[in-house]
This record gives sequence, C-alpha cells and structure tokens, in this order.
Amino acid sequence: MAIDGLIILDNTGRAIAQSGFHSFPPAYPLLHIDALNNALANAARPDDVDPVLYVSGLDTPCACCHVRRGELRYLCPVSGDVDPLYAFAFLQTFVDILHEYFGHLSAETLKENFDVVYQLLEETLDSGGHPLTTSPNALRDIVLPPTLLHKVLSVAGVSGLATSSANSHPFASPIPWRKTGVRYNNNEIFFDVVETLDAIVNKNGTTAVSTVWGRVESICKLSGTPDLLLIFSNASTLTDCSFHPCIRLQRWSRDKVLSFVPPDGKFTLMDYRYTPVSASSLNQVSVPFILRPSVRVEERGGSIEVSLSSRLTTRTMESVFVELYLGEGATGASCVVSHRASWSFNPRTATLIWELKTVVPSASYTLKGTFTSSAETPRPSRAFQVRFDIPQHNYSALRIEQLKLTGETYKPYKGMRGNSLGNIEWRW
Repeated sequence: MAIDGLIILDNTGRAIAQSGFHSFPPAYPLLHIDALNNALANAARPDDVDPVLYVSGLDTPCACCHVRRGELRYLCPVSGDVDPLYAFAFLQTFVDILHEYFGHLSAETLKENFDVVYQLLEETLDSGGHPLTTSPNALRDIVLPPTLLHKVLSVAGVSGLATSSANSHPFASPIPWRKTGVRYNNNEIFFDVVETLDAIVNKNGTTAVSTVWGRVESICKLSGTPDLLLIFSNASTLTDCSFHPCIRLQRWSRDKVLSFVPPDGKFTLMDYRYTPVSASSLNQVSVPFILRPSVRVEERGGSIEVSLSSRLTTRTMESVFVELYLGEGATGASCVVSHRASWSFNPRTATLIWELKTVVPSASYTLKGTFTSSAETPRPSRAFQVRFDIPQHNYSALRIEQLKLTGETYKPYKGMRGNSLGNIEWRW
C-alpha cells in the first residue's frame, strides 16, 4: 500500500504546503482540493462531510482522505487498493510531528517555517508514497527544529553553525527512537494516564453503551540507555492495546508488564481499552452525572429545561459543556442559567451551548429557556452532547506498582498523573 501524497489547507480551503506528487499530473492535487471544498460548500455543517471522498475526473479511481485539526485541514489522496485507515494513521502521525516541532499549529506558523515543513514532508514520506522516518527523536537529528538562532544564522548565510553536536548525527544510534549520549542532571520520567469515556444514555437514564479508551503519555528525561520494566497494579483490565515500537510485545503477552528502552522526551507509550472485570456487558462504566432534560417543540420554536447533577462524591467535574443542535432554521435562543454558568447560541451551527466551569458533587445546575426557528416545525436533535473533564481521576484506577531500571547506575524519579475526559450522548 502507498499514499499518493499530502496536502495542508488553511481555513479558507487554500493550499499551504503539499508533497511533490512527482508521479502524477499537475492537476491531480488540485482535483482533490476542489473535491473537498465543493463538499464543504454543499454540506449543511462541516461535520456532515464524509472523511473519505471519491474524486472523479481521472482515469484511475481515487479518493481523498481528510481530517481537520484546529483551523487546518490535512488531505491524503489515495488511489488503487489502499486501506483508508492507512492514510488516516499517517495523517495523525504527521500532525503529531508538527506539534512536536511548532507547538500550536496555524497557517501563519506553517508559512513562517515553510522550509522545515517541506523538509519534514520529504523525510516522512518517500517518492513512492511509503512512510519513512516518523520518530521525532530521529527526525530532530535530520531536520533541525526552528529556533531564533537557527533563523538568524540561516538568513546570514551561516546555517551550518546551527547544527546539532558533533557526536550526534542522523542514525548514529542502533535504537531508532533514542539518541546516543543523552545526559541529564536530574533523571526523571513522568506518566500521564488520560482516559476518555464514550457513552450513550437512553431517555430513561440507563446507559446503553459505554466504553473507556485510555492513553499513557510519557515524558522521559533519563541519561544513557536505560532499560525499564513498568508494572501496573491492574494490567489485566487493559485490552485492545497498541504500543510504541519500543515495547517488547512478548513480555506483555506473557506477564502483562511493559519492558522497553524509552525514547528521549515526550512520547505515547500505549493506547488501550478499559474493561472492568465485575461490570456487566450492558453497563460497563457508569456515567458520572445525571441529566434531566425536557424539550418541547412548538410552532416555529420551543422550550428547553435541563438540570445536571454529579454522581461523584469527592471529585469535581470541570469544563462541562452541554450542547443541543436546535435543527435547521434555528434563529436564536433565550436562556437563564444557575450558579453563574454561561450559555451561548452559535448561529452558524444552530447549536445551544451551556458551559459550566465546575460541577461540585452537592449542587444541582439548571438551564431554562426558549428558542426560535424559521422552520414551521423545528426538528432539534434527539440527544444532548455532554463533554467534561475530571482532573486527578481515572476510570480504571490504573496505578504504577513498580518501575525497575537496568543498564544504568542511577535511581530515577518517577511520577504519575491521571485525567478523565467524557463524551456522552444523552437522549431525551
């Protein structure tokens, strides 16, 4: 399988950067850009556009795989017998690489560093459409991250002075994800466990489907070439795991422990799905709040009354957003909220948004209001979308039981932090 190329568009649909497309006619990338822009123009909402679009006008059948991240869109044209998931995996990897290099991504950032962007395109995707070097540690030795000193020296014509150290050159390490000669004064490694609850709740308040997806992200600042053995307290509840290439898979399959030589810096150690041992098949993980919605549809409008309370006893929910799509033709809304919360109506997406900065266990929060519509019989969405954040919390209660280090003489400091997110569809 091979990818034809990659295109980056700004929020107006214009191309910022693209790969060479040496084996294709000049109109090939333009046809994919036009196909996406036409689909966005004809759709009622941007989210209604299919992630894979058929592109006509060529002799061979081809498709355009696209994702949106922030204000930018990333296109991956494919032709022939290519799995779209292959293209989406590369797109996500390339976006992560751009984040590693530039932090916040915007059209201005990519234009200011267009030379670095094009170098990354050349190093991550070869002329045949196959991914090459995608490890950030290896890429930093080949493509220097943008710095003020590097830009000044490049303008002055002495860019050779802004290179990496003499003892560090591309592919010098036998381990592709770790540099040679790494040294730190303080040897430490941190783990962030981020878990997301995706659930659908029926109108009677019972959970129809719930799934917890987790990710272990790490920041490694360890000297030399350490060999780590990470033991979790309840690893048997983790299923459908995917790992960083540094993980020794046989050890995990046999003992449910992680044995690896870590990359230097920030990386994703593993992704998983949490499956509680004692939970039933219908209701695996309970939703940490109760929503009592009441929506009445009338001629050219309707009324809304919603109350929300937390099921948690000690934790506080933060950044809670309750959204309801009011249907095509919705023109406005008027609401009253409690506890100094805020609400807004987005006329572009016809969505009512109720925002609560914090939801404490003992309180009940309410929203009451009405909405108007140009449609004679409004058709609002039959479900509320609720998003939230619970700091210092994990659905799986995953903990580090032990971290062993071999290959080096120092004793590292380790830290672990949990964070729970939620994306709930609550039907009424």
